[in-house]
Amino acid sequence: MDDAHNSLGRRQRRRQRRRATILGFVFFAIGMAWFFELQATTTVIVTRYANIATLGGTDPGLSPQGQQRATELARVLGDADVVAGVDAIFIAPNRRSRDTTVELAMHNEAPVHTVEDPADVEALVERILLEFKGKIVLVVTEPELMQPLIREMHGSKKLPPSEQVGYDNLYIVTIPWFGKVKTLRLHYGAIDYLPAPEAG
Repeated sequence: MDDAHNSLGRRQRRRQRRRATILGFVFFAIGMAWFFELQATTTVIVTRYANIATLGGTDPGLSPQGQQRATELARVLGDADVVAGVDAIFIAPNRRSRDTTVELAMHNEAPVHTVEDPADVEALVERILLEFKGKIVLVVTEPELMQPLIREMHGSKKLPPSEQVGYDNLYIVTIPWFGKVKTLRLHYGAIDYLPAPEAG
């Protein structure tokens, strides 16, 4: 009787140990998945607004060429991530930046955030990395702010001067959880080596 009781107790203890081992593995797997999700690579795409109209007062909209470029931007970035596309868009507080992103925002159903002070690149980068870590983010800003913004993300310092940043430039900055930040420079839409004269 004692032997049977002891045997039953041993089997129960073995089952309990197996359950504990399985539960421990499950919690470990969930914890690792959560950790790597938090540490995922963040991709920030930086560009300037599309071509602007020569007439439009102090806050001009886009020219017909600029409207075509905005459509091309939506086409190029609409499926940048084959799963979800661009996750969020940050724009300068002006009509030209807003008009540049309308079509893309509608295509991806991405939230558009207006940055009240685009010159505060430190605050912008901090917000992106805090709220959109591991996501794909588009920033549409002024040409003279593209260099400081990319530098703040520890991207390449070898960028052309702002007066040479044409409307067709796209900078893709990948920020990994560990390792070196990478900066790619691509072009989209009609070739545009130098920006046209701007109103205002």
